[in-house]
This record gives sequence, C-alpha cells and structure tokens, in this order.
Amino acid sequence: MTGDQPGAPQTRRGLIGALIDRFGHLVREMSKFATVGGFAFLVDFALFNYLASVRHMPPVAAKTISTVVAATLAFLGNRFWTWRHRQRSHPAREYALFFFFNGVGLGIAVACLAISRYGLGAIWPEVFQTPLADNIASFIVGTGLGTLFRFWAYRRFVFVEAGTPPVPATSRDQESGA
Repeated sequence: MTGDQPGAPQTRRGLIGALIDRFGHLVREMSKFATVGGFAFLVDFALFNYLASVRHMPPVAAKTISTVVAATLAFLGNRFWTWRHRQRSHPAREYALFFFFNGVGLGIAVACLAISRYGLGAIWPEVFQTPLADNIASFIVGTGLGTLFRFWAYRRFVFVEAGTPPVPATSRDQESGA
C-alpha cells in the first residue's frame, strides 16, 4: 500500500475545503456583522434601559431613540469594516438605504414590544407590562428577527458587490441558442 491512496480523511478534507472556499467569505462577513451588531446591541440595550428606567421615558419612545443611536454606530462599523471590501456606491445612497432598512428593523422590534406590552399586556399586565417582558420582547424577539432581516437587506441592497461573474454556458444552452 502506498500513502497516496484515497480515503475518508482526504475526502472529508476535500469537502470541508470546498465548503470553506464556497462559503468562507460569508462566514467572515457574518462574524464581522455579528461583532458590529453586538456592540450596537450593547449601546441599544444600555441606552433603552437608561431612558426607560432612569429617565422614565415611555418604552416605545426609548426604544426608538436607542435604536437610532445604535444604528448610526452600526452603519459606520459595517461600511468601514464588515463590507469594506465591497465597492462603494454614493455614500448618501448607502446611508439612506441603511437607515431605511434599519427603520424596517426598528419596526419589527417595536412591533414585538408593542404586541407584548399593549396586546398581551392587556390580557395579562402583571407579566407582559414589566421591564423583563419589555426586554425579552424588544431585545430577544424583536432584535433577533430584525437582525436576520437587516443582514439580508444590507448584503442585497446596501453594500452591494461590484458585479457578478458570468455563469459559463453549458452545451445545452449553446444548442438552444440561450
């Protein structure tokens, strides 16, 4: 037997290598996005609780303000770190789209908070009209759903790639004239 025979470790390494080649850039983008988002989340969380608990601001207004501040920090982190390798379009376009999609993400988080506090809170106020319920609805449910939406929207519409490489034509495409 020689040492060059194919076996499971080589196949597995080849498969893992192919997956890394195909999805490695996405994993790196997601990691950076998560880091920027984690920092923005901490700012959002701290500012929301400060405004709602210390300054006694209504929870929905506090959430709106904290999200706008956190979103500004997230824009800077995402533009200049997460997607710095992508072609830059007009800065005003990126900024406007970023905040539009953040507005949608804010709407998702605020809707979760409002449903919890005012919808479910009308039925069971001692559970759903508490700071703990506000934080769970806003930060766990709302931010989770909003984050999934934002990652997709930023990649797709805000920080776009310069171009997509053409797909090579197959022999079937050439026969059909496509």
